[in-house]
Amino acid sequence: MILRGTHAIQMITGLLFLGVFFFLSSYFELFTVNWILSYFFSSLPILVIVLFQDDLRRALVFVGKNPFISSKGEQLDRIVIEEVSKAATQMANDRMGALIVLERETGLKNFIDTGAKLDASVRSELLYSIFIPSSPIHDGAVIIKDGKIAAAGCFLPLTKNPNIDKSFGTRHRAAIGLTEDTDAVVVLVSEEAGAAYLVKGGRISAKLSEEELSSSLAVILELTDFGKSSKAVRGME
Repeated sequence: MILRGTHAIQMITGLLFLGVFFFLSSYFELFTVNWILSYFFSSLPILVIVLFQDDLRRALVFVGKNPFISSKGEQLDRIVIEEVSKAATQMANDRMGALIVLERETGLKNFIDTGAKLDASVRSELLYSIFIPSSPIHDGAVIIKDGKIAAAGCFLPLTKNPNIDKSFGTRHRAAIGLTEDTDAVVVLVSEEAGAAYLVKGGRISAKLSEEELSSSLAVILELTDFGKSSKAVRGME
């Protein structure tokens, strides 16, 4: 499940092909080819670490989740969700691009350190002002941690998935990249489409209204029962 839809599947297929070729070279007495491949496979543990470093990191994060510890998302109250949804909808209507990240169990300190520290209350007016094109910190992401805006102008990792939609820009790729490696939820506002989306687990939802965005966030962050947003959320699983 962790490797599904990634380029790792292709690399595993390539390694299996080389393994078959290694045994065939021994059977048909292709000594030079067999000798080269034997040295190749003697370094296989190092090669696996190098080739699959992103996938191994993602797997370790997944295994490291403690099911007995409640999600940090529970600390984000209804007011925070409503303020984020209100700001995202307004920016979508005004065709302003934005990335708003909600930290959950996986810590995002490395990404917070790349931006401007704010430690401010979550308010729709503040979120809107951050992403105004003339703002010095509009280019990047806002990260919300423990119910507060921890930082703005943060840099996120771009996805390395070669199979994503070619029409996706840098903002989409950054949202997908972060959610592939962490359990964070990203509210993505596309200035081209004039729409707000949710990004979770490397998947982007359909276009969401303010009410749908608010209720979907509440479901994902386990702040309410499944409601009107259940279809949108299920589509991201």
